[in-house]
Amino acid sequence: MFKTYKQRSNANMNQIKDLVEKAKTLLENNKFEEALGFFEQALLMNQNDPELWNHKGVALRSMGRYDEALECFNKSLELDPRDKNAS
Repeated sequence: MFKTYKQRSNANMNQIKDLVEKAKTLLENNKFEEALGFFEQALLMNQNDPELWNHKGVALRSMGRYDEALECFNKSLELDPRDKNAS
């Protein structure tokens, strides 16, 4: 049986949400490299979400990878210029 587009989309959104929640918990526990991996997995599913780019930037900045973090923050702002959360 085939899932409808909406069902697949909702499942994808739930997977992204779970990945982001895990990553945020890891960030809070200073496990930046692991958190980065989860944010990158989420971005593979949706590269057009400015919040995901911002989260990835935060993880990179926490690791001292400032140039890469800046690229992520810029991508976040490119996708949503009004994003007040873009670090």
